[in-house]
Amino acid sequence: MTEVLISGASVAGTTLAYWLCQHGFSATVVERHPGLRPGGQAIDVRGPALGVLERMGLLAAAAELKTGIRGSSVVDRDGNELSRDTESTPTGGLIDNPDIELLRDDLVELLYEATLPRTEYLFGDSIAELDNRGELVEVTFESGASRSFDLVIGADGLHSNVRRLVFGPEERFIKRLGTYAAIFTVPNVLNLDHWQMWHYGDTTMAGVYSARNNSEARAMLGFMDTDLRVDYRDTEAQIAEVERRMAGDGWIRPQLLEYMRAAPDFYFDEMSQIVMDHWSIGRVALVGDAGYCCSPLSGQGTSVALLGAYLLAGELKAATQGEWIDHGSAFINYFKRFHAYIERTQFLATDNIPGGAPISQEQFDAIVHSITLPDY
Repeated sequence: MTEVLISGASVAGTTLAYWLCQHGFSATVVERHPGLRPGGQAIDVRGPALGVLERMGLLAAAAELKTGIRGSSVVDRDGNELSRDTESTPTGGLIDNPDIELLRDDLVELLYEATLPRTEYLFGDSIAELDNRGELVEVTFESGASRSFDLVIGADGLHSNVRRLVFGPEERFIKRLGTYAAIFTVPNVLNLDHWQMWHYGDTTMAGVYSARNNSEARAMLGFMDTDLRVDYRDTEAQIAEVERRMAGDGWIRPQLLEYMRAAPDFYFDEMSQIVMDHWSIGRVALVGDAGYCCSPLSGQGTSVALLGAYLLAGELKAATQGEWIDHGSAFINYFKRFHAYIERTQFLATDNIPGGAPISQEQFDAIVHSITLPDY
């Protein structure tokens, strides 16, 4: 049986593990966090990606976890409502549509449970070294353990460890979009009822939306800076930067900053894309944000992760004959089938950041649906 090591237990990694096991492979997932990572923003599953969930038998369960957001308000610095919208989200999507909006951690939990008990998980560990030159990939973990795998797949996000070890430094592939955002869980202090509320300062943005049937809320604080560099591993520096940027911009920012300090799921990063002209070297390949991050500004990151994992697992199945797998052809076909779609999807982000030309809903939908799920 072909043994595959997947680095990363978020959307792409868990989806890939599911489909690999469905196709007769052995999947092991290593995740640096001691468990599934909590938190994250509300995310959308759109178009063909809904078909991936349907083929996994998870579409109805995902629909049950929908945020149920009814609309949004824009307020001034004193909290007075300036406008409201019950037809579209602040990121441009329509509220009344067949897409599914749910919390990132709720989707990951659903995907994770679907992989059990056939997938092995190694939580609290990460890949320290790998040798990709032989008939197997020799992997040394940060825990000190060593194992051999037929294939290794990096599903470890924007700052992929696998990509760094095999393909080279992140700076070769990252396209920075100059927008930073912090996301974290807060109490539903505004008593929002399936609602979002946003305030836009001169240089910052703050938003709060209710979650999990109004029992909690998620806060987002953002700003733009094309020159800033903050180490993605330095949480204290990130918090200090957000506090500095938000000072004096009004609304409930002071209260949100207090909650930010205590949040167990604080996340901060620059909105960026990963642009590569190949996603594999030898027996190692990339999937999801690790290989082609579209950025949250595209509204397609989760859908792309689901689609990429499905296609990669399917191409590996198609390239398998008995006990032999032509992994090189599988990786090439995966790239050929998906690369043009990624290019179109990444355009959605760069065309929608401030200063970019707006894209119509019809153009957005056409890009989202411009790929067909093959049967494997």
